[in-house]
Amino acid sequence: MSGTSSAKLELTGVSKSFMRDRKRHPVLDRLSLRVGEGEFVTLIGPSGSGKSTLFRLIGGVELPDEGSIRIDGKETTGERGHISYMPQQASLFPWLSVAANIGSALTTAGIRADEAKRLASEWLGKIGLGDVAREYPHVLSGGMQQRVSFLRALLMPRAVMCLDEPFAALDALTRAEMQAWLLRLWEEERRSVLFVTHSIEEALTLSDRIYVLSRAPARILKEIRVPFSRPRREDVWKEPEFVGLKQEVLELLGEGAGASRG
Repeated sequence: MSGTSSAKLELTGVSKSFMRDRKRHPVLDRLSLRVGEGEFVTLIGPSGSGKSTLFRLIGGVELPDEGSIRIDGKETTGERGHISYMPQQASLFPWLSVAANIGSALTTAGIRADEAKRLASEWLGKIGLGDVAREYPHVLSGGMQQRVSFLRALLMPRAVMCLDEPFAALDALTRAEMQAWLLRLWEEERRSVLFVTHSIEEALTLSDRIYVLSRAPARILKEIRVPFSRPRREDVWKEPEFVGLKQEVLELLGEGAGASRG
């Protein structure tokens, strides 16, 4: 597993199934994984392989059928409030300004109102959005909305950030820009991140490690260490090793899909 000394997030033998049409359908099959201190870990797998279900379990929204979830060494299975979460869509409150969207999330998490306001103002300035702090979300581009959403998750006083395909709805150019932006900001803060994507290139560009999942019931096909140094170059995709790892993940996904179909 990871060479980090301590696990911020650790899942052990987690399984989950759902009832549908009077039949039980397994989604996750005894998954075990970890995210170390300051580590960026990505889950990649076919559609329907249970990645979003896994996030609901980690967030305490649902209970696993078996297995345990620990955050900072503490059993948190079925408990909410231990992670910050960024969904596929920005999910900003349309009736609140950009700054208020961030501030309200922080106060809900227990930060004093004056401190939440200060943090929102300071960080919006840092990421170049200070001039839209009083605007409402509808006037922002998709990329700008996602920046605000990421900043809200980053500032939450939680041990782990879970990012669920946050750039999937963006066009290719904006997505590439957001990846580079996220890398720069994350490398300053080094929060512990569990990231979900369908893009192999995105996973290799951002991650320290990648867990490749099979089709449901999802199991881990392989854990891949990403060898590229940090701060990561934006043209890392040109490296021959990058191309080789991309091919390896493609082959794993193909094998996993075939095996799951039986």
